[in-house]
Amino acid sequence: MAQEVPFKSLRYDENYSYLANDTSANWYHQLKFNPVSKDKTTYFSFGGEVRYQYFHFNNEGWGEAPQDKDGFILTRYLGHIDLHSGKRFRAFVQLQSSLANGEAEMPSPVDQNPLDLHQAFIDYTVTSAGGQDLTLRLGRQELSYGSQRLVAVREAPNNRQSFDAAKLMYGGKDIKLDVFYSCYVPAKPNIFDDGFNNGTQFWGAYGVFNKVPVVQNFDIYYLGIYKKAAVFNDGKGAETRHSAGTRLWQTTQAWQYDIEGVYQFGNFAGNTISAWTASANISYTFYKTQGKPQVGLKTEAISGDTNPKDGRMNTFNPLFPKGAYFGLAALIGPYNLTDLHPYVQVNLTKKLVFSSDYDMFWRMTANDGLYAVNGALLYAGQAGVSKQIGNQLGGAFEYTPNKYLYLREEFTWFSAGDYLKEAGPGKDILMVGSTITFKF
Repeated sequence: MAQEVPFKSLRYDENYSYLANDTSANWYHQLKFNPVSKDKTTYFSFGGEVRYQYFHFNNEGWGEAPQDKDGFILTRYLGHIDLHSGKRFRAFVQLQSSLANGEAEMPSPVDQNPLDLHQAFIDYTVTSAGGQDLTLRLGRQELSYGSQRLVAVREAPNNRQSFDAAKLMYGGKDIKLDVFYSCYVPAKPNIFDDGFNNGTQFWGAYGVFNKVPVVQNFDIYYLGIYKKAAVFNDGKGAETRHSAGTRLWQTTQAWQYDIEGVYQFGNFAGNTISAWTASANISYTFYKTQGKPQVGLKTEAISGDTNPKDGRMNTFNPLFPKGAYFGLAALIGPYNLTDLHPYVQVNLTKKLVFSSDYDMFWRMTANDGLYAVNGALLYAGQAGVSKQIGNQLGGAFEYTPNKYLYLREEFTWFSAGDYLKEAGPGKDILMVGSTITFKF
């Protein structure tokens, strides 16, 4: 019987061609590898996911939002069909249904999108004698790059995000290069209504270089975005922004590090853009110790606008970041921010992991406001003079009995700082959450 392989975050990256030599009568293997040609080079693969989540907030929105006494439930269903025809042609189709029940307010598009075409693309691949691949991908697809600080599938929120895109991918020994042009797919409230929309256009080039002397792994990239209507503390208007960045990263048994820097330029509503961010995530794993405890420190500096009237816009735009940027509670977005974030993790058993983190937040500049993960302005810069936003304590138990099932219990406590107390009610937030995910 063939050995099982783990699921990928990007389900289209899974490859079940190894099951061509499987002689067992395993119905699940037949679901993952269903040949329709005698030589088994043309085959279908089916897969999906069901996820249930329950959340309860006390003082949601730091006391600003309507209070919900019994919490709410989020459900997500994903199902895909993957067709491979020989080594060159491939088609992938995935549906998504994201539902929200019991929220005190109207669910946002991040939480609810009843049923829609999430991905539908075709690949055409040419492989050289040296094993180098060149693939053209056309159609609706997920994009994910680096540590997902700027381009992510948005896995943690209920509704994953996708793009209508043309992408050219090169893969060689220790080198991967992508060039793409896309339009973001905004979620709409009805069934199969997420049509093509050019209101947000996104393009770029991303290169990954492995086994580089001294630094080991090295990413370099350029990303461009155009939005017809963008909103910041500085005002509203059209935005054309360019991001140039680099990332150094490495994972060993003991040390792990991820260091990234980005500079942005362009124009927004007649103002010149000059923004930046720098981040570091460094951790150490005691891999010879029982439980393999890990201790780490994350820190970020993310620029904010220094003067709304100087004709320059300094607020950093994180583009399409992972939704749970600072924990699943997703209270704050990566704009105008400085944070210090120590964390620990320990394997209680082979299948049960406990993690805890403590995050301290400040505004980078007191002239800019506080933003949500989706970029919405929560409080304006002039709403308070303090830079202190607050502190957040989180903890989670994660249990993975097998590759198909995942369970998570967590809590988040946010202690409101002076700025939140100046800008609004400034009450402390407590969130508890439960997640059950089944994949096949």
